[in-house]
Amino acid sequence: MAEIHPWLGAAVIAVCACAAFLGGLRYWRGRGAGTVTTHLLSLAQTLLVAQVAIGLLLLADDRRAADELHYAYGAMALGVALVPWFYAPERGARRLLWFTGTTAVAGALAIRAYMTGAG
Repeated sequence: MAEIHPWLGAAVIAVCACAAFLGGLRYWRGRGAGTVTTHLLSLAQTLLVAQVAIGLLLLADDRRAADELHYAYGAMALGVALVPWFYAPERGARRLLWFTGTTAVAGALAIRAYMTGAG
């Protein structure tokens, strides 16, 4: 299980970057989210939840990261990714913008978590 944690972290970063880019592009062009963007945004959230769950399982097994900030960045990334479910508008382009923006921030925080966990 410890071997998959860094690989899943890299996948989280890649999917968050792709989803944020594609969502931002579709918002800028004035189009709706579309199925690919919707699935990428959902995949980013799912991977973040999986990454945090595996991290908690590793913590339960007394495996700790070298830097305590690793946990803070991971928790903040998950929290940021889940914020739109509570505060985003029900419909429209602003909803897409909320999910796209928070996915971009979650990806940036995931990069910080990845870097602090590697050292």
